Formats: sequence, C-alpha cells, structure tokens
Amino acid sequence: MTQLGAVFRPQLPPEHLRSIAELADETGLEELWLWEDCFREGGISAAAAALAWTGRVRVGVGLLPVPLRNVAITAMEAATLHRMFPGRPVLAVGHGVQEWMGQVGARVESPVTLLREHLVALRALLRGERLTTQGRYVRLDDVALDWPPAEPVPVIAGVTGPRSLRLSGEAADGTLLTASNSPDDVRRARQLIDEGRAAAGRTDPHRVVVYLLAATGPGAAERLRHELSDEGLADVPGLGVAGDAGAVAKAVQRLAEAGADSVVLQPTGDEPDPEGFVRFVAEEVRPLVP
Repeated sequence: MTQLGAVFRPQLPPEHLRSIAELADETGLEELWLWEDCFREGGISAAAAALAWTGRVRVGVGLLPVPLRNVAITAMEAATLHRMFPGRPVLAVGHGVQEWMGQVGARVESPVTLLREHLVALRALLRGERLTTQGRYVRLDDVALDWPPAEPVPVIAGVTGPRSLRLSGEAADGTLLTASNSPDDVRRARQLIDEGRAAAGRTDPHRVVVYLLAATGPGAAERLRHELSDEGLADVPGLGVAGDAGAVAKAVQRLAEAGADSVVLQPTGDEPDPEGFVRFVAEEVRPLVP
C-alpha cells in the first residue's frame, strides 16, 4: 500500500503548525512532513512539538542539512525523538542547499564525502555502537549514546544527483526525492539507488519517499504554473498536479508505479487554505490511492 502524506511548508509561521498537525492526526493522514529551510523553522524543534501535539501521525523532517550539525548532535536529537515517540519520527539528512550553507559559513569542499561520513556514523550511533572515527569531516573519539533508540530506526537521505543517489542506496535506509522528480526521474533514481545497494551487498528494505507538488480548488492550475515557473521548472514535463481528488490520486499512482513507497503532497507556497489542503489529502485523495 502506498503511504500518503502532506507537507507543512515553512512559509507558514511556526505558530500555525499545531492546527495542521492536529488535523493530520484526526483525519487519519499517515505522514506530516516538515522542512528545515534556511532561515525559517528548525526541523527538530518543530517535529518535537508536532509529535507532542499528536498521538498517531508520523512526522517527517525533510531534511536536516548535515553541514549545520555535528553528527553526535544529530544522533542525540534523533534518539530522543524516537524514544519519546516510538515509530513516529522520520528523519532525513542531506547536503542542504549549497548557497544557504555558504551564507552560514558551513559549505564544504566535498558534500558527498561529508554525507557519506555522516550517514555511516549516524546509523552506527543510533544502533547503540561506540564509535571512534577520523574522517575528512566527521571525527569522533569514543562516542556512544547513553539513550540510543530502543528499536532499530531508519535513516533517510535526501539527495538528487547520481553519486548521491548511489550513496543513499549504499549507506542509508531510505531516500527522499524532491517534487522536481517526474515518474521517469523516480525510475532512474530507483535504478541508481539499487546500484548502490548492490555494490554494498545490501538486501534490506529501502523506502523511497517522493514529494508531489499539488494544487486543488479555485485557481489551482495557475498556482501550480506559478510555482513551477518560480522554481525554473515550468518547461519540465510530468511535474506536479492540479485538479480534483481523482486527478491527484492518479498522479500519486504514477509515482507509486515508478517506485515511490510514500508520496507526500506538497501544497504551493501560496496555498490559500492549508488546513483544507490536509483535509483534502486525508479525506478525498487517500480513499482513491491503493
């Protein structure tokens, strides 16, 4: 069964999160995803609040930029959330937007090397291992968590390029793809992920989560066109969907057939009714998605 979610976009003020999170929980939505876009809202703090306000919905953070965090801090925060809210946090890590990383003095020469080192160390720490490593960027001396997660937890990599997609297959437990991926892009990403998995000899499950830009209601098509144009994607075929629940469900199914395990509907930045969008996803689209 394809998992379905929605995004709380950080263009909304943080104080708006509670009503969205509670609505997602009440309507039976499987996943609510948050963004840590610079310089808007903190991913871990927002996720902790959303998890505390709800009792069922999984809360994802897509993504935590690894240049901004020591891996020990990432592990401590992830473990804390997983112990307090077992089975409900979903954390993705990634390169971050390089322009933003440069703004805060955190841009590195080799983002792929940093992500590899971060993924390897983070997964080891979350397994409860004691770790000493001297990498190019990640350096730990006899570090172990006092309170690792009680059960194994997946670490997802939010990536785009071929090298990073192969790395995700090799060193992560899942992959997060942005809304700039068409169904054909998802198929290619799956192939690259599988190449990385094969090279590492991995046979465990690897979940692929894909954002889908969606708009519904009055002016939906125009809002979708405007957003794609702002992102420089207006001429890219197969991106986004505007229309009623049936049209959105068909777009979700196309991504699922291409290899997405979870599809997370991303409203436009100017969505006029964020609560209504969540209700639309949970109550109208969900029943139409196998």
